[in-house]
Amino acid sequence: MTSTETEFTSIEICAGAGGQAIGLHEAGFKHLALVEIDKHAAQTLQRNIDAQESWSWEKQHCDLLGMDVKDFNPDKHLAKSGKLLKRDGLDLLAGGVPCPPFSHAGKQLGKDDERDLFPFMLELVERLNPRAVMIENVRGLMDPKFSDYRDSIMAKLQGGTYREEDGSVVSDPGLGYTVCKWGVLEASDFGVPQLRPRAILVAIRNDVLKDVKYEWPTPTHEEPVSVAAALDATMEERYEQYFDGPRGQQARDALKRWRDAAAERDRELKGKGGGIAPTLVGGSKKHGGADLGPSRAKAAWKLLGVSGLGVANDIETCKKKESEDRDLFGPDGPMLTVEQAAIIQGFPKGWILDGGKTAQYRQVGNAFPPPVATAVGKSIIEVLKAARERDAEGP
Repeated sequence: MTSTETEFTSIEICAGAGGQAIGLHEAGFKHLALVEIDKHAAQTLQRNIDAQESWSWEKQHCDLLGMDVKDFNPDKHLAKSGKLLKRDGLDLLAGGVPCPPFSHAGKQLGKDDERDLFPFMLELVERLNPRAVMIENVRGLMDPKFSDYRDSIMAKLQGGTYREEDGSVVSDPGLGYTVCKWGVLEASDFGVPQLRPRAILVAIRNDVLKDVKYEWPTPTHEEPVSVAAALDATMEERYEQYFDGPRGQQARDALKRWRDAAAERDRELKGKGGGIAPTLVGGSKKHGGADLGPSRAKAAWKLLGVSGLGVANDIETCKKKESEDRDLFGPDGPMLTVEQAAIIQGFPKGWILDGGKTAQYRQVGNAFPPPVATAVGKSIIEVLKAARERDAEGP
């Protein structure tokens, strides 16, 4: 097998429920390893690798590691993929490192936050020497207060100076990469019916990049996909269970009310972002059950005809538990099911989620929207392909 015919490979840390992994897979990457500490998210990944036909390569080659990423040792833990990694090297190291250190909701402690995994990510870059690096985080990381921290990460990748907290200037030789772009992408520009800006760093190894130009992804959608359009089919499916019963008229009226509210909101906001959802939040295990976020988010959902006070049971569980009054017929409109939250996050239909309702919702709410990861993945693969072809031709 020549170098131009081998798969494009990736290793992803903090893989969660697979939002980024799905997107990178769609872009053309094959996963050598997925590392995730949460047991339900790790099980979600395993169940999909086993069940999804298009993931048959991963079923054979991917090491799914349910562990703290700080314990991840590529030399020790890659039982399935170790030989491939040794033979061909790694094309992409990716990770949505935890966002609380930089999010406005997480006190923005930055590098003083014990959850900051940037240092470990950089250690892995040094150890694995991937051809490309992709790091995803919240937009808050781009705030001016973190400029010195961003400078330090860039210096460690590509060489340069940065300022320490005590004011001293430190010089770093770097790891031999070029940070091609560190910018913000908005999920709604890529067909995700949600306001979800993410900060993404793309770095390419210097010997790979050379004369190849990296192109930052451009939006795939001129007009955003509205909540009204994204959820219409699943809302109808939920309400039509009751059309032929004693609550038939109530179900028809409630469905119409939701449709009218969501469509009206979309009309109101045409040209200003459209009737998309506010940012979904997964929350943390320290807090109680799942809901659709802080009061501002709940107010935005109410304008879309949806109650944000909780997460609805799926169709079967709703019938079994007789939770229709809460899930479908509340005064503020229906609550979202986990399946509908996954649609709002851009997950493909049929992606299996492990755990109970709250655990599933947290996985969805904390995910990186797959269509955005696809766009970034494709932009990286373009460089890797061009570099392969150039190197195959020789001097």
